[in-house]
Amino acid sequence: MSLPLSIQHLCKSFGSHMAVSDVSFEIKPGEIFGLLGPNGAGKTTIISMIMSLLKPDSGSISVFGKDALQNPRFAKEQIGFVPQELVHHQFFNVEKILSFHSSYFGIPNNGPYIEYLLKKMDLWDHRKKAVGMLSGGMKRRLLICKALVHKPKIILLDEPTAGVDIELRAGLWKFIRELKDANTSIILTTHYLEEAELLCDRIGILQRGKLKTVDETQNLLKHTFRKITITLEKEIPHFSHPYLSNSKGPLLEFTLPKDITLRTLLNDLALDLNAIKDLSIREGTLEDAFQHILKE
Repeated sequence: MSLPLSIQHLCKSFGSHMAVSDVSFEIKPGEIFGLLGPNGAGKTTIISMIMSLLKPDSGSISVFGKDALQNPRFAKEQIGFVPQELVHHQFFNVEKILSFHSSYFGIPNNGPYIEYLLKKMDLWDHRKKAVGMLSGGMKRRLLICKALVHKPKIILLDEPTAGVDIELRAGLWKFIRELKDANTSIILTTHYLEEAELLCDRIGILQRGKLKTVDETQNLLKHTFRKITITLEKEIPHFSHPYLSNSKGPLLEFTLPKDITLRTLLNDLALDLNAIKDLSIREGTLEDAFQHILKE
């Protein structure tokens, strides 16, 4: 069976600026793939080319084995797109907009599924409101309903939780996982690295239009360091250790590679346990891995 999405040697320039340079990756069925990078890295340009909003200079985009440029209608039928910007017709009501959007895909009688989506996104009680009357969070949820109204097999989420509150973000995370469980393939771009760490099976990291790495999220975390903070009952003058990263009076901070355990450190330090007042551990995060890869 063909992969839901395959991108090979994709390039796009704007004048002398190379926005996307020889980018290749694939998306598996039921996978959440995080496309990360700093501002200007090329994330939205790649999304726009997948959606045929921009034409690549070279390279290929295939959707379930078919060239997206040669078969744009087929590709659009398979893909749902949630853009960064809140783009709506302000004067139609919520229900009418989703009805219009369904008809674009040849689904004129889509009432039961529209009702399902509106209830899922907590918009059912607002279905008769003009879009201009909705809050920013509600408009964001409506964008997601529009992207899903034709039951696509691939979802492109471009900063879906930007500017939303914590409660809505948690609800969207839950819904994204439900889509994954239904074997929907998802590309997620986000600046919230905690979000990517929690949701994504694999992650690609872009920098200046080039794909620096693609790997499973857990493999990326293996390249991070564990932070150990030990607070002693009293200061040890002139204390030193190879993994000691900071020392402030009785407070000692250590940076450990993932293969060094806390037991190994404590045995190496040979401290009397009665001399330890407090101890805390912070595991390495995707943000640590992200910063490390960008600096390479």
